[in-house]
Amino acid sequence: MLTAFARAFKTPDLRKKLLFTLGIIVIYRIGTHIPIPGVDYRAVQVCIDQASTNQGIFGLVNMFSGGALLQITIFALGIMPYITASIILQLLTVVIPRLEALKKEGQAGTAKITQYTRYLTVALAILQGTGLVATARSGSLFPQCAVAGQIVPDRSIFTTITMVITMTAGTAVVMWLGELITDRGIGNGMSILMFISIAATFPASLWAIKEQGDLADGWIEFGTVMLVGFVMVGLVVFVEQAQRRIPVQYAKRMIGRRSYGGTSTYIPLKVNQAGVIPVIFASSLLYIPALIAQFSSGTADWKVWVEKNLAEPNAPIHVTLYFLLIVFFAFFYVAISFNPEEVADNMKKYGGFIPGIRAGRPTAEYLSYVLNRITWPGSLYLGLIALVPTMALAGFGANQNFVFGGTSILIIVGVGLETVKQIESQLQQRNYEGFLR
Repeated sequence: MLTAFARAFKTPDLRKKLLFTLGIIVIYRIGTHIPIPGVDYRAVQVCIDQASTNQGIFGLVNMFSGGALLQITIFALGIMPYITASIILQLLTVVIPRLEALKKEGQAGTAKITQYTRYLTVALAILQGTGLVATARSGSLFPQCAVAGQIVPDRSIFTTITMVITMTAGTAVVMWLGELITDRGIGNGMSILMFISIAATFPASLWAIKEQGDLADGWIEFGTVMLVGFVMVGLVVFVEQAQRRIPVQYAKRMIGRRSYGGTSTYIPLKVNQAGVIPVIFASSLLYIPALIAQFSSGTADWKVWVEKNLAEPNAPIHVTLYFLLIVFFAFFYVAISFNPEEVADNMKKYGGFIPGIRAGRPTAEYLSYVLNRITWPGSLYLGLIALVPTMALAGFGANQNFVFGGTSILIIVGVGLETVKQIESQLQQRNYEGFLR
């Protein structure tokens, strides 16, 4: 990986792209520390200092925003509205025929879906921004802070609208910065901003473990966590790269005097075909009852049960439901994102077949059988990785969004691998161009 970056810096045009990407990252990180108008920044800092390591239901969104959510800055919502909009559009593509037809139209259809994603992102940003302002005004953003009710001193409608518009505009700017990285930088802009947001919380989370440790002034716990972290990264890299390659043979076809086809290729089916989506789905679904309980008043029995069993990340019921939901959503997402019948029809159309399997329906059944078999270890792997923050929270007092497990480690490793592949492919392309000259 370091070799690829070193070679990229030696190439003039790639060096410009890398420096441009670094500049956009610096702008993004500066924006995560600029408070929005109408917020008492001193009160926010007091509440952040008094907050416990468990950030509650806002921990996931705060992690995706690079810590900007709890500080209520202009980039407080971060990249989360765009992620949610992209997932919704991807799910609706399977349900709505119009979106499915656009997806099959190629680049023009993809551009149209991207435009719909932008509109939905702005709508979700308005909705989430309104919820964040209401939460901050009520004091529920920091329930254990004495000055939580003073975070938004001015409760007027004009101030509220200004705060919502500012955060919505900040989300639009973040989306624009990601597209700039995609167009003029090294590519994969939204994922890189997500990577930076999560990596920004990395030093503070590790240092908190050292500060809370008892053995050798916390250095024993710190070293143990680092060792476990390296093992986790190696495991994630190994599984993320693992795939089942199904061989495909294309028969020769004579068109005029020329023969076409006769090539051999394969269909790569990843063990973790669903990526990080099941973890996000499961986390969001478990946050809903906790969010309802937090905004409800009184001490009803259901509220006490939810706060005790679903809001606490180390509660046995929470851990069990979290694991089962991840496994379920892994199968669900794979089922809607990979259509064996469509793949089999395309293979049959172009004269392709799997050796030993008849074309058509038998091919679709075989692909479905193989996909179900490799999804089981992939879903169990996702569930175990997602439980690492819970074990770190119980063993070391770490944050529940600990960077060596769950959503964070999957995104960091996945985006890192994809970025390195893109840089290597651009380097290889330039080597071929030099050879052709």
